[in-house]
Amino acid sequence: MNFKEEVIALLQTRVDLPVAQLRDLIERPKNAKMGDYAFPTFVLAKQLHKSPVLIAKEIAPKLVNPVFANITAVGPYVNFAINHAVLTADTLKQVLQLQAHYGDQTLGHGNIPIDMSSPNIAKPMSMGHLRSTVIGNSLAKVLAKVGYHPIKINYLGDYGTQFGKLIAAYKHWGNEADVKQDPIMNLFHYYVKFHQEAEKHPELEDEGRLWFKKLEQGDAEATRLWTWFRAVSLEDFKRIYHELDVDFDSYNGEAFFNDKMASVITELKDKGLLHESQGAQVVEMGPDQNPALIVKSDGTSIYLTRDLAAAEWRMQHYDFVKMLYVVGNEQGEHFVQLKAVLKKMGYDWSDDIHHIPFGLITQGGKKLSTRKGNVVFLDQVLHDAVDLALNQIEHKNPDLAGKAQIAHDVGVGAVIFHDLKNDRLDNFDFDLKEVVRFEGDTGPYVQYTNARAQSVLRKAEQLTIASATDYQLTDEWSFQVAKDLADFPQVIARASEKFEPSIVAKFALNLAKKFNKYYANVKILTDDAELPARLALVKASSLVLTEALRLLGVKAPKEM
Repeated sequence: MNFKEEVIALLQTRVDLPVAQLRDLIERPKNAKMGDYAFPTFVLAKQLHKSPVLIAKEIAPKLVNPVFANITAVGPYVNFAINHAVLTADTLKQVLQLQAHYGDQTLGHGNIPIDMSSPNIAKPMSMGHLRSTVIGNSLAKVLAKVGYHPIKINYLGDYGTQFGKLIAAYKHWGNEADVKQDPIMNLFHYYVKFHQEAEKHPELEDEGRLWFKKLEQGDAEATRLWTWFRAVSLEDFKRIYHELDVDFDSYNGEAFFNDKMASVITELKDKGLLHESQGAQVVEMGPDQNPALIVKSDGTSIYLTRDLAAAEWRMQHYDFVKMLYVVGNEQGEHFVQLKAVLKKMGYDWSDDIHHIPFGLITQGGKKLSTRKGNVVFLDQVLHDAVDLALNQIEHKNPDLAGKAQIAHDVGVGAVIFHDLKNDRLDNFDFDLKEVVRFEGDTGPYVQYTNARAQSVLRKAEQLTIASATDYQLTDEWSFQVAKDLADFPQVIARASEKFEPSIVAKFALNLAKKFNKYYANVKILTDDAELPARLALVKASSLVLTEALRLLGVKAPKEM
């Protein structure tokens, strides 16, 4: 039962407002003792020529529904208190019937390509790549749960001037034997050295640009080196994606669209949108706005040119209803220009393109930078997280079977959860020891709560339990858990509409806290008439915690 919709339906019998507006107006009282839902009457004051307080007093007594224990006027609000027994019984029946499909809904349909992760070849994946990867992966799972078909695209950074610089660096300081021995780290060191040397010898920048121009023109040596660098990079990336349990539907990177840019440039010319400016080709964006650079003065293309070609190709091949770019906040202007140029080209589907920005991960308050060599490598972080998880498991449960796999699921899950529990746009500092703690607002805390619920259910298997038909529970602790369980479908809907995985992560934390209070205050395995209902609550809690973690890309071990 959707209790918010019950509130709306009841209000419609007495209030002349559209359903959509009522849905936006309904609030949750800050103090749970005041009720479960509240309708602010301020919006009716002008219409009814009465004070909001008087309106609330007049409306409340006329609203009757057995789903609600009481409906009262509190100042300018009409507050609705749900009948505890009704909510608990109805919610438990739904969760146990639908199991992992609880919360499934159809909010839309069609393809949604998600441009995500997208590391640059010849550089090790760093913590800077984590956010795009795990946010995109979680959004794909959430959108699939509400009816869409996500298509995960790893738009590899495998083209651009930086690869000319890398080739120049390899020619100066590299050798084949070293790259074969440790491909990614050696290529990375060449790249860092190039920028260090270029500060003393600026002519290196020209050399890098020349090598990139050769690559664009199909020079055999440039192409051979670039192909080699890409192959060894992708092999290393896939190893780390396996650790994160993230897969992709496409690895078409920037280079894939290299032969598709000419037609975009021709199209812009034919539509009268391309203009020369200081030797470069640009699209004017309007007064007080920077023009969109399409072709540089040296004749080479830029990122925007390739993104225009990619957007057109994706629409032709995927016929998407929305397309998401999970890319850092600092790229905001780029996506404003991308959408604006597509709109000028006559493509109204540009309105369905959404930039999903996110903040930075810092360490010790400092931004991580690949160019300066100040970088934290993602595979090392994951390895250390697993070690920390294993140490805690050894201390808490030394006889646990399958410790290595559980430690992996907990350690990697801790890193993912910590990222996703933060509001997407927020910057946050990363401290691994805090992230992998089994207490506090962490992924391991949620996983441990679920394992605790599973432990209760294993113990219950030894008891003879009558089947429950009505799941009647009367204590306040069970109601607080059931109320969160009832909210899960709305939580998923909000996360999908706002493209915000933190909504699911915060829900999981809150549910875990309420379940642990229930566990601490109620003797669950007492053999009495309510035992079947209490076990139903435990099982429902585990089902929903497991599904919430799955939507975040985090495993839910049954023992820890």
